[in-house]
Order: sequence, then structure tokens, then C-alpha cells
Amino acid sequence: MKEQSYRNHRKFYTPHHFIYLPILIVLEILGIYKITDDPGNQLIWVLFSIVIFLLFYLAFMTRQHYALGLQNRMVILEFKQRYFEIFNKRSDEIVEKLKFDQIAALRFTYDDEFKELLYKALDQNISGDEIKRSIKNWRADLLRV
Repeated sequence: MKEQSYRNHRKFYTPHHFIYLPILIVLEILGIYKITDDPGNQLIWVLFSIVIFLLFYLAFMTRQHYALGLQNRMVILEFKQRYFEIFNKRSDEIVEKLKFDQIAALRFTYDDEFKELLYKALDQNISGDEIKRSIKNWRADLLRV
């Protein structure tokens, strides 16, 4: 792998950014142009444009999927940091034993309840929803997308 620098730090997925999306844009422009240019086949071109638009929309929504995946990754990192701050130990083994919904639910606890509910999650395998219902003093997370 090349060493990262300012010149190469951006990440593009070539098939998506430089092939697929530009082709969809060109096809959408063509479809819209043909709607007015070819009145005999106007319905076909309208349907064509709708299909191309939906494909473009799905490709665009993939970005949302990437953002949520990244956010989930950050939730796990936040849990690891918090675990380290409370117990002064690495959390790799603990994270492997928990499901994501349990980790995410523990974010809403303050440190005193965090320990108690973490042990419950590990020993009794309570769900993330059960963890949330057990919280006595809720710690709001207003930044989650």
C-alpha cells in the first residue's frame, strides 16, 4: 500500500464515481431530451427516465448506508474508549461477547449504571432494548443520525 499524503488521501471507488454515476447522469439527460424530441415514443422515454432516476437515487442512498456503517463503527470505538477509562483495561474480549444493540444501548448510561448493565449484558445476555428499559438515569445522545 502506498504511503498516504495530501495528494492521495481522498478515496474514490472508481466503478461508482467515475463510471456508474456519470453514465447514469448522461442517460438521464438523454432520456429527458428524448421526451421532448421524440413525441412518438414519449411514454417509453418517460419510463426510461424514471428507471434511470431510480437507479441514480439508489446509488445516492448507498452513501447513507456508508454513513450509518461508519457511525456504528464510531459507537463501538466510543464504547472501547469508555470501557478503558472506567476499567483501565482493553475491551477487545468484551466487545466480542456483546451484540451491537447492547453496545449502542450502553451509550445511554452514566458510568455507575454502565458497569452494572454491562455485567448484566455479559452474564444474562439481556438485549439492547432491555438495557435501555433498565436505565434509571438516562444520558441523552443528541448527535446520532
